[in-house]
Amino acid sequence: MVPMREARTPRDPRREVRHASRWSARTWLPTLLVLALLAAGVGAYRFEWGQRYLPWLAADPATEPEAVLPPAGLELPDWTPPALDAVAVDTSADVAPDRVGAAVARALADRDLGRHVVGAVTSLTPGSPTWTSGGGRYLPASTTKLLTVGAALATLGPDRTFTTRVVRGQSPREVVLVGGGDPLLASKPTAVAEAASSYPARADVTSLALDAADSLAGTGRVRVRFDDSLFSGPSDNPAWRRDYVPDDIVSPITALMVDSGVEPDGFSRSDDPSLAAARAFADALRAAGVRVVGEPQRVVVRPDAEELASVESAPLAQIAERILDVSDNEGSEVVAHHVGLATSGTGSFEAGAAGVLATLAGLGVDVTGDEVYDGSGLSRRNRVSPATVLAVLQHAAGPEGEAMRSVVTGLPVAGFTGSLTYRFAEGPALARGLVRAKTGTLTGVHALAGIAIGRDGAPMAFVLAADKVAAEDRYDAQDAIDRAAAALAACRCSSG
Repeated sequence: MVPMREARTPRDPRREVRHASRWSARTWLPTLLVLALLAAGVGAYRFEWGQRYLPWLAADPATEPEAVLPPAGLELPDWTPPALDAVAVDTSADVAPDRVGAAVARALADRDLGRHVVGAVTSLTPGSPTWTSGGGRYLPASTTKLLTVGAALATLGPDRTFTTRVVRGQSPREVVLVGGGDPLLASKPTAVAEAASSYPARADVTSLALDAADSLAGTGRVRVRFDDSLFSGPSDNPAWRRDYVPDDIVSPITALMVDSGVEPDGFSRSDDPSLAAARAFADALRAAGVRVVGEPQRVVVRPDAEELASVESAPLAQIAERILDVSDNEGSEVVAHHVGLATSGTGSFEAGAAGVLATLAGLGVDVTGDEVYDGSGLSRRNRVSPATVLAVLQHAAGPEGEAMRSVVTGLPVAGFTGSLTYRFAEGPALARGLVRAKTGTLTGVHALAGIAIGRDGAPMAFVLAADKVAAEDRYDAQDAIDRAAAALAACRCSSG
């Protein structure tokens, strides 16, 4: 049986006008939550998400009404927009566990959810009262990405970028493409028609080849080599099902991948993403007028090799938002490998998973009993406590979590963005825009973890999951989880 995967949802032009985005604000969370409230209204076009994703809907300062001067002789008082925090959002309000239970009980009692259902809801303040339901740990699926991204941001910093280089090889006629573990490295520049709505910006090997071609002028024939030694093997996680890589569920993970390892046909995945990246680079060199001979070969370059050209990724904060928004499996695994490098000097699945848990423990998150074997959540051996996920959300939302803020700004918005674009069709309609959550989906597993804003303006961190769902009940189970999260947005669940 082919496992269910996180949806990489195509755009639906009928819903483009509802497309919101995560906010890149690096401020204390009340501002973030106010923006989330406003995202549900009709005036959201002028916020940053409109400019990032829907530039044709963003205000044009040359033509919009606010730029038009008043008639001559008419004096108008200066207008100061109200402060964003004027909206009543009380991040210090505790939840009332009995009210939460009453709100979600019916949805979580749905028999389609199977025999193991867990839930946990609390405020954004660590140590505050928590409503819980169900016992023990759960299979987190892609909600694992919250832990991976949080640990990466904490360890590497939100401004960290990843460099892909071209260096001279052992001879003047040998050039080496060196992978730096860029999670979003592309084969070609983003098309002009797509550039305005593409986020974040991506480095690409075609532009890199053009720069390298200038340094190779007059060299004559060259041979292309590639170095992906930043990460150690294996490239296929032993904790994954054996068919994941052969059946193109996920690409082999290397330090040199373009287009997430997806082949130019857009469907199949390369068996050797590093070689595929080197071939794309070699083709771009040829197009730039360089005479390239032979097939690219794998090498390890000297540390002092002469650099000919380089390209830089977007900052990790933006990469993290993208990973969470679309549930990027390859991107999260590459990021986890970087955590392994930072914490142990080894870029591997095992080192990355261990580094994630160690980093979170260092932040004060209790990871006792948690088991993590990858960065994406594809492993069915993963088991985490809902309390762990809640603690990560609380830290990322709190005053000490500025480095990790992308954990919350990257959460998809119910009914608007990413993996939640076509979700929340049932349940209270007001949840669309007021629930932001990371999805988790594997065969038999349906989970949501994120933040919901109740009717009383109190934000709640939540985890809702069922990991023993019968295959024939998968759609009904997903709807039940959505209804439970939507019920939080419809609930006056604070104790105040």
